[in-house]
Amino acid sequence: MGRDRSIDRRSADRNRNGNRNPNRKREAEQCRNADRNRNPGRKRGTDKKLAQQERQKKKKKRRRRRVVLLCFELFILAILCVVGYGMLKLGKLDINILNPNNLEVYKDTGPYTNIACFGLDSRNGELEGGVQSDSIMIVSINNETNDVTLTSVYRDTLLLQADGSYEKANSAYNRGGPEAAISLLNRNFDLDIRNYVSVNFSALVDVIDALGGLEIDMTQEEAFYCNGYAFETAQVVGKEMTKEDCIDEVAGTQLLDGIHAVGYARIRYTEGNDFKRTERQREVLELTVEKAKKANLLTLNKIVDEVFPQISTSLSITDMLGFAANILNYNIVGKTGFPYAVTTSEDVRNHTGSYVVPIDFIGNVSMLHQNIFAEEWYEPSSKVKQIHDDIIYLTGVTEDATAMNTTFEGDTQ
Repeated sequence: MGRDRSIDRRSADRNRNGNRNPNRKREAEQCRNADRNRNPGRKRGTDKKLAQQERQKKKKKRRRRRVVLLCFELFILAILCVVGYGMLKLGKLDINILNPNNLEVYKDTGPYTNIACFGLDSRNGELEGGVQSDSIMIVSINNETNDVTLTSVYRDTLLLQADGSYEKANSAYNRGGPEAAISLLNRNFDLDIRNYVSVNFSALVDVIDALGGLEIDMTQEEAFYCNGYAFETAQVVGKEMTKEDCIDEVAGTQLLDGIHAVGYARIRYTEGNDFKRTERQREVLELTVEKAKKANLLTLNKIVDEVFPQISTSLSITDMLGFAANILNYNIVGKTGFPYAVTTSEDVRNHTGSYVVPIDFIGNVSMLHQNIFAEEWYEPSSKVKQIHDDIIYLTGVTEDATAMNTTFEGDTQ
């Protein structure tokens, strides 16, 4: 009994406490409400503070967006300025749009861009025909590796012209300008050249002078002839040269100005004759490119202003901006003359003068595609095979003829 009464009392206490708890909660809530009613400013102040904080957060977000937007606009503006400057400078070039139907492109050579480069014997500034191409070079760029090969075509090579006749390679430019010269290379060598760059002696002289000259190792014989050709080059480009300007006619490395460097590239009366001359041309071009890659912006700007008006090209501004952006990545990995196996002859049917005659024309073209485009066992076109037979008929030079030495120190295939 005593135990039961004890349990009842605890139950009653819990009931009383439970009854009091709701009352206490209501009383606390009423006190808080009364406090708010007595201090309405306190509530408004808290709300105002929260609103200010929210506005500040929004302002910071808008400020960050404006900063990001401004940076983006400045970046775009900088790009537009660079492109605009490049287009302004490239506008100095003589851009010549070619008719692709006249180029006789044979077939696509894959990831390679092939550009024909012509050095013109231009005495009066002619760039688009009417003059002989003193040098003919095929520049092949592997767009996947940035490797570049330079292939000089011997200017006196007996090749098929557009009218079906056979004449020296350099006569095509004289006959029909860059379109005829490009189609000659495509027709005879199964190529896909679509663009060209032509320069005269004066342009190369100005480039080399702007770069501070070229250091070239010469023999005593080359130094002697270099002075002679320099005098002729000076007359062509309209610059003065006296005996005091001559270089020392000794063997060794000398710093050549533009006139002497171009004179050196034109020498043909030494051992190797015209074959050695094309090797010198490739040497001068390579040294010029390497020095230009290290030049500062002021020097490059000077070159653009002075030289670009003396250049004719079919490359678009987009093409040239792309090449310029990638120039530091290009590596010249091959330099050689072409055809590889040749001889000379003055006994060409119905022709007068001396010609460079390819020995085994089919084999030369096959090796060209193998060396430049890595096309193993290349099968030349029927056109090349016909040219092969025509050359044998005109010259009597067959596949078993003895080839002349046309490869010199520094050449690579």
